[in-house]
Amino acid sequence: MSTTELLGPADVRELAAALGVRPTKQRGQNFVIDANTVRRIVRTAAVRPDDVVVEVGPGLGSLTLALLEAADRVTAVEIDGVLAAALPDTVAARMPDRADRFTLVHSDAMLVDELPGPPPTALVANLPYNVAVPVLLHMLAAFPTIERTLVMVQSEVADRLAAEPGSKVYGVPSVKANWYAEVRRAGAIGRNVFWPAPNVDSGLVSLVRRDPPATTASRQEVFAVVDAAFAQRRKTLRAALAGWAGSPAAAEAALLAAGVSPQARGESLTVAQFAAIAEHGPS
Repeated sequence: MSTTELLGPADVRELAAALGVRPTKQRGQNFVIDANTVRRIVRTAAVRPDDVVVEVGPGLGSLTLALLEAADRVTAVEIDGVLAAALPDTVAARMPDRADRFTLVHSDAMLVDELPGPPPTALVANLPYNVAVPVLLHMLAAFPTIERTLVMVQSEVADRLAAEPGSKVYGVPSVKANWYAEVRRAGAIGRNVFWPAPNVDSGLVSLVRRDPPATTASRQEVFAVVDAAFAQRRKTLRAALAGWAGSPAAAEAALLAAGVSPQARGESLTVAQFAAIAEHGPS
């Protein structure tokens, strides 16, 4: 890809000025202004020529253009009306030979449960910091055809998503992401590649889809146990799951039936163990 097709710092500011756009904290907007960074993201995401990529929060299109060069198709979901209206024109102007491979969906990603065109095979996005985890989990649930995901999120969120059982930052996002995929940190991103520069560092998280644990419990039932277990982290599972099970004794019975110590805490359990507990919970 020639450098002229991608957006640099001057291009991003020029586009924003023409649209009267100022990045807002409310929507967690930080626009990527470095072409090398978007190339690195696409490379790390291992985007293939046959991929149908969904991008959430494309903003002014920095990452979108790099994705379009590498993938078969790109569908971008943008909540901001001004940005959504402008992005197809940016694509047509900078990459006219690929413009027919691009689709814009003007919507809140949390409300999207179907997309036009072929089903997505990959999710690649610079996710708004304030909604990164719920958006990621919603997209994985809504689109089971997504095989590979690479998201850029706040560094501490990346740590939480990729945390292993027993880690201090292992929690609800870690377990729920693990329900869908193998999760790992895939790199760090500095602050100076964004406009405006955020006051936090960013990280890349890779998720490769795999089957959830074999269980007779539904995802909703398993996630209810996860939520209860981490609502009061310092409590033993016997105490933390008392409300979910109906009583401490009922929680203990479910835990023992699942082969989990009632004295254990949520941060020590794998997603498979949470699924086993859910199987023995209140009917």
